[in-house]
Amino acid sequence: MKTPFLGASYLVRSVNAAADRAVNLYPEAIPHGGKETGFLNRCPGSVLRATVGNGPIRGAWKLGDYGYVVSGQAFYQIDANWNATLKGVVTGTGPVSMADNGTQIFIACNPDGFIYNTSTDVFAAISDTDYPGAVTVGYIDGFFVFNEPDSQKFWKTALLDGTDVDPTEFASAEASPDNLVSLIVDHKEVWLFGVNSVEVWYDAGLADFPFSPIQGAFIETGCAAPYSVCKMDNSVFWLGKSARGEGMVYRANGYTPQVLSTHALSYAIGQYSDISDAIGYTYQQEAHSFYVLIFPTGNATWVYDVTTGLWHERAYMNQSDGTLGRIRANAYMFFNGQHIVGDYQNGKLYSLSLDTYSDNGDYQKWLRAWRALPTGGNNLKRAFHHELQLDCQSGVGLDGVAQGTDPQVMLRWSDDGGHTWSNEHWRSMGAIGNTQTRVIWRRLGSTNKLRDRVYEVSGTDPVKISLIGAELRMSEGAS
Repeated sequence: MKTPFLGASYLVRSVNAAADRAVNLYPEAIPHGGKETGFLNRCPGSVLRATVGNGPIRGAWKLGDYGYVVSGQAFYQIDANWNATLKGVVTGTGPVSMADNGTQIFIACNPDGFIYNTSTDVFAAISDTDYPGAVTVGYIDGFFVFNEPDSQKFWKTALLDGTDVDPTEFASAEASPDNLVSLIVDHKEVWLFGVNSVEVWYDAGLADFPFSPIQGAFIETGCAAPYSVCKMDNSVFWLGKSARGEGMVYRANGYTPQVLSTHALSYAIGQYSDISDAIGYTYQQEAHSFYVLIFPTGNATWVYDVTTGLWHERAYMNQSDGTLGRIRANAYMFFNGQHIVGDYQNGKLYSLSLDTYSDNGDYQKWLRAWRALPTGGNNLKRAFHHELQLDCQSGVGLDGVAQGTDPQVMLRWSDDGGHTWSNEHWRSMGAIGNTQTRVIWRRLGSTNKLRDRVYEVSGTDPVKISLIGAELRMSEGAS
């Protein structure tokens, strides 16, 4: 029988009810002509491109032919050959928000702001006495717009000049009494995220202050983390909060918030002691559109695939003890034709590659856990598991290296719903070219009193991983 192998991460409050995990694996649907309806593909590995300053990488931006990053308290320009040039010094230690008007780059360091002029090569702090500080910044119709810390106000700068702030050029998002925590510009609209609400404004061309709220564009769901707000796929994504609770992930459907988080994801988020430091970024790779949501305090990373509508986990494996934690990425930009992320602990910049199977040379662990029987298929009778065969691309071993020459898959199982686990049982995926290698485990015992079994396969070898399904041969006992 085919087991329900394909799927997403769905680990709920009771593992006895659902204990599926997909770590560093994401589902890809096959619409027609495939062996199955889809498969699990290994998440990208990372390749070191440059080390820029001492880190951490607090923000990244691309303008023209150059990339720009804030590493620690230094602002660097990076050319196509990955040479980094120091352009200035900023303040703060947390994430930064950046935007450009084609010539100037505005770096919002909450509260301080800085401007780098790419034409004059001048970097300077915003010294205008009327500048009130900025948490996040965007650009629309020639103006930088930003939200003032701990207030309902958002401001605009002078036309095409981020250094000039007029003391009268602000407005308050007053449809709800909550303070603004973030903003983003999308489709020539300014989305203003409060603690418990969202307002959307547009450039109405008014004489005194050009922006005006869009009638009816008010959302009674706010934002829990200022740097979780992202845009992609003609929409806006964020980690939500309202007067009724927090911790759900939303996508805007027009001006209506659409819940993306599952019950399982909301349960996971609820276990983190602080979610206000969550960081989000979006990127597209091989027709998949990903919203990556990193929880620094929770030491976890969750990724939503717009293409499939499914969540999976991504993780970096501690090389000393094998534990899994948040990925190394702390900021993102598409630069030099590559998906570039910056490290949260140092100044390293990596490119994400689906043809790289390690994290900058460190072992990357992938893992899939699923229930042996399909939903509704457990009749609570004892089952004897004779054989499990993993349907995968085999013969993926590497040539001439120790790790990966004979790549291994580790199988273990739980007969109490996922509370405790068996020892690992290893099988080869086949040396290079052995494409007919069968990955089979036999004599897997029987289920115990709960009549339930969860299987888990995993691996760390730096090889291509494509998992199509699993076939289970079992027989049923009398009771």
